[in-house]
Amino acid sequence: MLSLRKHWFSLVRLCDVLHVAGRRSRSSGVNVKYDYDLIVIGGGSGGLACSKEASQLGKKVAVLDFVSSSPKGNAWGLGGTCVNVGCIPKKLMHQASLLGQSVKDASHYGWNVQGDTIDHSWESLVMSIQNHIKSLNFGHRVQLKEKNVEYYNAKGSFVDSHTVLARHENGDEVSLSAEHIVIAVGGRPHYPTNVQGSHEHGITSDDLFFYSKPPGKTLVIGGSYVALECAGILAGLGCPAHLMIRSHPLKAFDRDMVNLVMSSLRGHGVQILSHCEPQSIERGSNGRLDVVWRDEASQTCRDQFDTVLFATGRQASTWALELPRVGVAMDTPTGKVLVDERDTTSVDNIHAIGDAAYGRWELTPVAVKAGKLLARRLFEGSNVLMNYETVPTTVFTPLEFASVGLSEEEAVSRYGNERVEVYHAFYRPLEYYLPHRDSSQCYIKMVCEAVDTERVLGLHLLGPNAGEVLQGFSTAINAGLTRDQLHGTIGIHPTCAEEVVRLHITKSSGADPTLTAC
Repeated sequence: MLSLRKHWFSLVRLCDVLHVAGRRSRSSGVNVKYDYDLIVIGGGSGGLACSKEASQLGKKVAVLDFVSSSPKGNAWGLGGTCVNVGCIPKKLMHQASLLGQSVKDASHYGWNVQGDTIDHSWESLVMSIQNHIKSLNFGHRVQLKEKNVEYYNAKGSFVDSHTVLARHENGDEVSLSAEHIVIAVGGRPHYPTNVQGSHEHGITSDDLFFYSKPPGKTLVIGGSYVALECAGILAGLGCPAHLMIRSHPLKAFDRDMVNLVMSSLRGHGVQILSHCEPQSIERGSNGRLDVVWRDEASQTCRDQFDTVLFATGRQASTWALELPRVGVAMDTPTGKVLVDERDTTSVDNIHAIGDAAYGRWELTPVAVKAGKLLARRLFEGSNVLMNYETVPTTVFTPLEFASVGLSEEEAVSRYGNERVEVYHAFYRPLEYYLPHRDSSQCYIKMVCEAVDTERVLGLHLLGPNAGEVLQGFSTAINAGLTRDQLHGTIGIHPTCAEEVVRLHITKSSGADPTLTAC
């Protein structure tokens, strides 16, 4: 299948080359002089990284970025999903929810916390987050100017394979040409079409971080990491949160870890509605939302909520680019652009990175790295490709879940059960002891190739600050870390990260993996 796709790519590219060559030969007989060496359509993390890297290599670069409002009327500035409605506001809200738990723990550490009631101001939190985001928007514009990247606050669409039409909000249009064009438009959440009233009454993560008042009792629909994170954050901030999942949550992740993540969410107060499908949403006479759904027994259920948040997937923001006009191949259901291992589309001088590219991780650091490497390949002669195989990531649920490499299921599928060994442990963070917090979901799993020195194929961690812990280990795994090397490493005591280097109990042994304190 991959071979056929490569041959198809080659055929389409040959046609494009012949088209461009014909167009040039019909001109004055000289090579076309382009306005820019590179045009990047999309001002998110990947597009900005690619444009700035190309500019640093001495190329003339332009960036086009325009954010269409969400159905609820929310729009934002330069920086893409991560800065405005993704990683940054999410992590800040995650931190806010963790602080609520810390305040509850404080009395066990000798702090005199008056009373049992902890008040939280949603309005103050949102204002602080939005002020920070605006400073980041401004900072991105300053950086582009400092690096001599021309910025157009305009929508872009293809005229031909080397020409983009930039449309400003006031209706002004300008035609721009470039030797290379990068599609980095990212994606936006989508509403399910089979749920009556979803557009009229539902919101998405594009809206949550702009909410001017507490969302109250909230139904989060979806099983993605965005859904789980939003549900956990809302519960931590005192909003009754319900999470409705049609099939399985976090499908791409290790099943043991996911089951523990869900158990942890329940422990933090999130009500889980498993194997349920929403049917309709209506505004009741009392102003609240009447939601009807079917449960796993096909029974009709209903309840009232103040807010319904859809986190049921995203689609690439490619609809306005006119890609069929220039022959760029796409995956129709998702709107994503098909690319090869060099992030090049079916048209040789058009490339795609980030969330708009098919088969790529929808993660900011992935887009940033891919953008920089692409610029170096185009303008510096580099042949270094992006490694999409061993990518670390963290799900910022109340108890964080970090992962890098293969899940146990993926490893067994790839190598066979007899060539996979799993080391695992349940552990108790020291900071949980005094407040007697539940640590039954704090778990580590290391997946190894069961030959010779046992190369580490995957590492998965559920616990406090899991993302911070796993970052360093991901570097080692990319460098070929073995179980022997890990076991020979001295741990930093007393930390959660120390428990990783202490792993010694195999899953196949059937021994109790619960670790005891020193």
